Amino acid sequence: MKLNLYTILLLGGFVLMLTGKSLKAQVTEVETDLMEITEEEVEEGWNTGGVFSLGFSQVSLTNWAAGGQNSLSGNTLSNLFLTYSKESLSWENTLDVGYGMVRQGEESVIKTNDRIDFMSKLGYKAFDNWHYSGLVNFRTQMTPGYNYPNDSVKISDFLAPAYLLGAAGLDYKASGNLSLFFAPVTGKITIVNDKRLSEEGAFGVEPGETTKREFGGYVRFAYRWKVTDDITFQTKLDLFSNYLDKPQNLDVNWETLTVIKVTQYITINFATHLIYDENVKIGIDTNDDGEFDKFGPRTQFKQLFSVGLSYSF
Repeated sequence: MKLNLYTILLLGGFVLMLTGKSLKAQVTEVETDLMEITEEEVEEGWNTGGVFSLGFSQVSLTNWAAGGQNSLSGNTLSNLFLTYSKESLSWENTLDVGYGMVRQGEESVIKTNDRIDFMSKLGYKAFDNWHYSGLVNFRTQMTPGYNYPNDSVKISDFLAPAYLLGAAGLDYKASGNLSLFFAPVTGKITIVNDKRLSEEGAFGVEPGETTKREFGGYVRFAYRWKVTDDITFQTKLDLFSNYLDKPQNLDVNWETLTVIKVTQYITINFATHLIYDENVKIGIDTNDDGEFDKFGPRTQFKQLFSVGLSYSF
């Protein structure tokens, strides 16, 4: 995605700095009502919480004239947070973990979801709604991934890839539900801790190397919206530009999660995940002969819908 991150950083920071004091006045009355937690209302000291969700479905067919296959699927989601605030100091930690599997007929179990995402952000109030902040983000998966139906050759694994990002900059917080983080100084490390994938140069590393280091700029937008007492929407968007190699090509990582509370312990979850990374080359079969004949960066998209048990604290 060819955008100019320098323009985003400069214009975004300039506009927000000029309008920081007047942003709340520009928000509609409805939006104001939705921002239920302001910075002043956040309880000082340690705060912990989280949500666990388990969804599953099952189909069993016996002598079914219309045809079909037996199937069994399950998916788990968890979102944990640990925060600390005291006077001008704040520290936020989040851990998102998800895993899902499905089995159809007599086929082997197939992975449908697999992620670990940890974020830690330390901030110190600078002025108005701005904070000096440092952020660390780590992302990977738990188990091997395959290009099904071929389940004999791994295309990913634990720490293959893994992404470690460290950033320093300014964090704008208009409320307890909104964060806009600008980091002109950012280091990103891509890890491929698998010998074969490393030798193939997977995920952008040089063939035979296990890491790829990048230096650039980073923007992170996070927002949580309590639509009603039973419906919550949250989103986060990460943009990274490598100053040293094609800075106009942004790495994009955008996630959304909508949670609808049906009863105290039953919820409906709808999640989406969009990724674009210039370093991830995806195979394309252009002539339908079963073989990849073209490789290149592509927009990756995943959607997850589940109904199941949920517990929050």
